[in-house]
Amino acid sequence: MALPLRIGLIGAGWVTLYHLRGWQALAEEAVVVAIADPSDKASKNRVAEFGIGARYRSASEMLAAGGLDAVDIAAPRAAHAELVRLAADHGLPILCQKPLAPTLDEAQQLVADITGRVRLMVHENWRFRAYYRQAAQWIAQGRIGKVKAASLSLVTSGTVPNAEGRLTALERQPMLRGEQRMLVAEVLIHHLDTLRMLLGPMSVRAAVLSRTCPEILGEDGAVLHLETAGGAGVSVFASFAAYGAQPEQVDRLTLLGERGVIRLDGAELVFRSGGDEERISFDQAAVYQGAYTATLAHFLRSLRENTPFETSPEDNLETLRLVEDCYRLSGWESAGKSRTEGHAA
Repeated sequence: MALPLRIGLIGAGWVTLYHLRGWQALAEEAVVVAIADPSDKASKNRVAEFGIGARYRSASEMLAAGGLDAVDIAAPRAAHAELVRLAADHGLPILCQKPLAPTLDEAQQLVADITGRVRLMVHENWRFRAYYRQAAQWIAQGRIGKVKAASLSLVTSGTVPNAEGRLTALERQPMLRGEQRMLVAEVLIHHLDTLRMLLGPMSVRAAVLSRTCPEILGEDGAVLHLETAGGAGVSVFASFAAYGAQPEQVDRLTLLGERGVIRLDGAELVFRSGGDEERISFDQAAVYQGAYTATLAHFLRSLRENTPFETSPEDNLETLRLVEDCYRLSGWESAGKSRTEGHAA
């Protein structure tokens, strides 16, 4: 393929702002030459802001027009499987936003259908955040020894009314209102994937999910207990409905090792072992955008060098198994009918 690669972007929603900024930073290697979205307003805004050459109402129209070297799918997750199959029919390499499909069964079928036909990478950018890459490096260097226990928390006020009566999480992502699988499937999927990257294979031992906000169908609270293949306990405590908490999503992570500890508090990462200490402060906004750019750069590098994708479809299935087990063990799906009826009332 001649550089820069010609990218077709499917989707023009809020997340595509970060995709397009990332592609813009990699302009010598790839350029978004076309965008497809059923919303004229959304696609026109992206075209005007980023100077995209062609705009289409549907992915099928864009793909039929040709002139593309790869496709970036950033549409709602319900459409991922259909769009991946469509792009595969055109023989194009595909980068698809997480998850591959809304459920594990659908994702497994998609992987079976696509394997061997085209190159497919899942856009799972959380693990590419600079502080998580640094933590992974410290672990790989053996600086804290074997990890014995880990704890991750994410607490925000996004689904409780603020002083103005607004629900900030739903203003940022209105689609969250109608998702019966909300917190784990849409948000904590990132954290579960990142924990897998840091600690290796894991299994879910227990899960309790809850809903506080009456304006959503899905859960906005989760308490999870996992275990690594090496026997380390891992706890995940998350809530979007914490009164008095900040509306922004801030990760807090503790990794306890035999010889030291790694702690992340928002954008500050600390390593301690005996009298040794290393502290790194990151710019949160730069880390957020940088993770998108790093994900795109990995996609391009893997295409160019014909090397494996770190977030391959098979790897994403392992994360989706954890997500599925959270819902299964919590009984969330079996209680869904009564929640839906209560929401409608």
